[in-house]
Amino acid sequence: MKFPENMFMAVLKIGEKGQIVIPKQARDMFDLAPGDNVLLLADKERGIAIVNNDHYKTFAEAIFSVQNQPEEK
Repeated sequence: MKFPENMFMAVLKIGEKGQIVIPKQARDMFDLAPGDNVLLLADKERGIAIVNNDHYKTFAEAIFSVQNQPEEK
């Protein structure tokens, strides 16, 4: 499946120590380099998201505010 340039998807394998490797294409998209901090957000119902720590507060507020809104039917 081919994705637009601004999107990326990959299946990642969790290593013995619980580690994952962020693929180079994804690191390049977000200018992530060794030593950078990222934020992991987890919600048992919605899944896991990893975001660049530079914008974590705005992103986290948006994600968790949507969770508290009633679903449209």
